[in-house]
Amino acid sequence: MSYQVLARKWRPKSFGTLVGQEHVVRALSHALATGRLHHAYLFTGTRGVGKTTISRILAKALNCETGVTAEPCGQCDACRAIDADRFPDYVEMDAASNRGVEDMAALLDKAVYAPVQGRYKVYMIDEVHMLTGHAFNAMLKTLEEPPEHVKFILATTDPQKIPVTVLSRCLQFNLKQMPQGHIVEHLDRILAAEQVSFEAGALRHIAKAANGSMRDALSLLDQAIAHGAGKVQEEQVTHMLGTVGDDHVHAILEALAAGDIAGLLAVADGMEARSLSFDAALQALASLLHRVALFQFAPAAIADEAERQRIEPHAAAFDAEFLQLAYQIAIHGRDELALAPDEYTGFTMTLLRLHAFRPEQPPALGGPAGRGDGGAGLARRPDVGAGAPTPQPAGGVPPAAVVAEPQSVAEPQSVAERTIAVPPVQQPVATPQLAGLDRIAPAAAPAPTTAVPATVSQPSPPAMPARDIPPWEDLPPEAQWGEDPLAGASRGGFDAEAESPAPRPEPVARVEPAAIAESSPVPRAPAVESGDAEAALAAGDWRALVRMLGLGGMVRELAQHCEWLGHDNGHLELRLSSTHRHLLEMNRNAVDRLQEFLGTLFGRDFRLKISVGDIEGETPAQRDEVERRQRHAAAVAALELDPFVRELIERFDATLLEDTVRPL
Repeated sequence: MSYQVLARKWRPKSFGTLVGQEHVVRALSHALATGRLHHAYLFTGTRGVGKTTISRILAKALNCETGVTAEPCGQCDACRAIDADRFPDYVEMDAASNRGVEDMAALLDKAVYAPVQGRYKVYMIDEVHMLTGHAFNAMLKTLEEPPEHVKFILATTDPQKIPVTVLSRCLQFNLKQMPQGHIVEHLDRILAAEQVSFEAGALRHIAKAANGSMRDALSLLDQAIAHGAGKVQEEQVTHMLGTVGDDHVHAILEALAAGDIAGLLAVADGMEARSLSFDAALQALASLLHRVALFQFAPAAIADEAERQRIEPHAAAFDAEFLQLAYQIAIHGRDELALAPDEYTGFTMTLLRLHAFRPEQPPALGGPAGRGDGGAGLARRPDVGAGAPTPQPAGGVPPAAVVAEPQSVAEPQSVAERTIAVPPVQQPVATPQLAGLDRIAPAAAPAPTTAVPATVSQPSPPAMPARDIPPWEDLPPEAQWGEDPLAGASRGGFDAEAESPAPRPEPVARVEPAAIAESSPVPRAPAVESGDAEAALAAGDWRALVRMLGLGGMVRELAQHCEWLGHDNGHLELRLSSTHRHLLEMNRNAVDRLQEFLGTLFGRDFRLKISVGDIEGETPAQRDEVERRQRHAAAVAALELDPFVRELIERFDATLLEDTVRPL
């Protein structure tokens, strides 16, 4: 006996064995049980979802010798004949090859005659949307009022091409694509009945490749059995399908959690060696990230126990907010593959982007892209911060305020304290040359200062220069400005010697920024030396503690908007602003993580309580904003009082754009 493919051998023979179309089965079963039978049915859906199968089961239900029933016996002559496709009163017509009006007229001429063997004549027209317009018009009258013994079943994958006059004469059922879980269960039963050994992971790959079609899944299963020499193994199936196995995407997340860039690149190299699709890899990665995020918020949604055990470590290793960001990076990385020099480059850049945007550690000052540790950037370092206070630069020369171009510049983020080196003080940067200023003599540069280790402590307003006149103001006017552009007989006989030069502005006393700081409406926390955690805890200086903890991501944002309430014997109480309560609701484990950071910093356990309410004192975020405004005001005041800037304003009608001033 010749071999029969699995898609035909295991075609469902009754409504009870049909998989994944419960809504259609329920409606047809109730109609058959109550005798409320329509004369025309339209089944729509993609390939392999059961349109032809349901039409055959319905034909058996109408013609079974036991009577019209929702459960045909499958043993009578009519049932066996329909299953063998030799029942004279069940006609399947392919509209793709019989689409003309002549074919439709021949079918309708036979419909008027009584059934030969069965109770009803059932005409099943497959791919009915392929009929011509004249063929549709020819069948309209018969489709609306057929003889009592005729039932029409229409099937199509494209219902939009069917005229509305036909749709209005039929009961329409939309067949759904098969869920992957249903396909896996059905393949499991078939392989058990066929006595073929298999691995569960292989069935998941087949179900995913079938894309909702049970017939495609059975065809792939036939191919997998032949490819594996009678066995269905996951490795063989992935080779057969050319898909990316689960091991690759899980290895990506494991290397990402460990900060192992070499491991990320090793996955990409292994995929390139096997000629796997990088687009499919990013698609699989996005799907896995979705499953991990789903496990975090709704663990019961992951029904497969084996999948739950494999996903659980990833759910514990990544924050919910990072998973959302990683998902966006993965799906956008697929779009950018076509723009990359090659797919390998686009894929590896996506992996590096995932690593670079890990919000576990704030960016380090002075380091490339905030990764001063060689690129790992994952280890939390709560003990960083001990060191000497920030030394003042030699000679009392502060960082100068600069006038930036009118463009968007990100405000510097407050970060944990780190040891950095103060760069040597350089000579003043040359001012952009203007008309008539091309011969400014260079000023004497101050002696360079040796780099001194320092720690970034609480930002304070920069000290103002000790001298009131810049070095170039001490030069004679001709050295400063060169020849007067308005002088000379060639300029209309104007006598430069007869005219006195414009009076230079007198030096104006500098306004110290401390005067601006005194006007702060928000009370300050007690000052604490950098790195003295116990003193900060005793003084209730929550802002200093936040800086010492080395927080990052959403946990840092939560801490920044909390107000200190009190501390008693290891119990710390904070209050979160009502306007920022979403920081606590979106990150449920933030309190536990903040407790861990405090315990690591102090070497003992802490119990943290965060309430939500109106802020009565001051949060670190409010203090940072006040100091940012103070530094900006001090920088603007320094520029406005600078004699050189005033000279530019008076001579060239220049304007100081305060919004573009960025204090150093």
